[in-house]
Amino acid sequence: MQVLLWRYFAIFTVLIIAVVSLVCFGTLSNAYSAQARDRISQIGTGLTLLIDGKSSQFTGEVGGEMNRYAFTDGVNVYLINELGNAEIYTNALPSDWYVVVGDMNSAVNGWTENRAVIFSDGSMLNYASCVTFNGRECYLLVRYPTNIMLESVRSMQLYIIIIAAVAIIVAFIISYMLAQRISRPIRNISETATRMAKGDYSVQFASAEFEEIAQLSESLNYAKDEIKKSDDFQRELLANVSHDLRTPLTMIKAYASMVKEISGNDPQKRDKHLQVIIDEADRLTGLVNDILNASKVSAGLSELNKKVFNLTEFLYGIMNKFDYLQETSDYKFFVDIDPNLYTLADEEKIYQVIYNLISNAVNYTGADKCVYVSLKDCPEQHRIKFAVRDTGKGISDEEKEHIWDRYYRSKDAHARPVKGTGLGLNIVKIILQAHNFDFGVNSVIGEGSTFYVDFPEVSSTPGE
Repeated sequence: MQVLLWRYFAIFTVLIIAVVSLVCFGTLSNAYSAQARDRISQIGTGLTLLIDGKSSQFTGEVGGEMNRYAFTDGVNVYLINELGNAEIYTNALPSDWYVVVGDMNSAVNGWTENRAVIFSDGSMLNYASCVTFNGRECYLLVRYPTNIMLESVRSMQLYIIIIAAVAIIVAFIISYMLAQRISRPIRNISETATRMAKGDYSVQFASAEFEEIAQLSESLNYAKDEIKKSDDFQRELLANVSHDLRTPLTMIKAYASMVKEISGNDPQKRDKHLQVIIDEADRLTGLVNDILNASKVSAGLSELNKKVFNLTEFLYGIMNKFDYLQETSDYKFFVDIDPNLYTLADEEKIYQVIYNLISNAVNYTGADKCVYVSLKDCPEQHRIKFAVRDTGKGISDEEKEHIWDRYYRSKDAHARPVKGTGLGLNIVKIILQAHNFDFGVNSVIGEGSTFYVDFPEVSSTPGE
């Protein structure tokens, strides 16, 4: 990347300098040419005004003025009579004098009063005008060597080339430094990402002065923290699941052996042992279903099948599932449910939500084994509020941020061993988010926790 950045910067710089140089070359040539034409026109016009109409007694004045221009501007000035002979001139006549006179006659195309032309004959830029001197028709010829102009242009072009070369070298150095400056934080991010990919979650993606790279570093740090959290949760899940699966499997194997070897012929003991096997198999099935449901729901494999149903009767039906806890484990359920409340949702998914929330309250309630379930109408908000409260130790503010995460399971908020994979609340979160229902938890340390869900209220009879 560094080489590519440097190469692109360098090529871009060279192109810009080349374009600027070419423009300067053309501009200089045109500017000097235009300047030379303007200057020779000024000289020729000034001398024409001085010479035209004068007599021979002004020969000295005319010659002096012609010599002054020759000295200051480097021009050659000639006053030529009608025969082509130079009467007054500043420099020796060139060897091809008559060729010069012929070119002038062709350009002027016959003596005409006040006519003036500018023409080039190769190495010279010429100004020719028709004047009257000492009563005769004459020509004023001012010649400017273009080699002087070309030397000036070449000198300026040489300066431009030198400046361009220096600019290119400086641009190469600056582009290299800039490429280093841009690529260094990206290389650091890449190296840090490689370390993270190998399992080192202690790395920290360093920020940078470029806003986009700084945002990328922040995003990667967040992703790193989430991946670490997920990795920790998965390890915890493996530990929990392996333990939870091992226990029922061990029980099933042990009691099956007992039935085979001890109680096979004793109906009473055999039925008791078989019931243990059935219970442990049910527990094993529940654990597996939790894992499969979490994966299925989070992967979006289950589409919502919404319909209107009686939430009141629906909740009573779920509560009946927990009657065995009152009979076998002395749990007490306090129910406060308003009659005939209807909502629109996926009935099967909402069953998972309510069942998981009540099961969670059962697992984490206090020593009094009390669970409070309510379903209340909020007509002013067109909402039905479901709530389930336990009397456990409560949830700290720090834990509240994680209880909805997959695989998370509170380690110290309950007095009894808790069976489960830590997926129940994550399933609740995924389903309720898919429904766009409001939900949450309120908790006070030492007093318990209340989980709530707001269902939309609809005025309709149950039906598909």
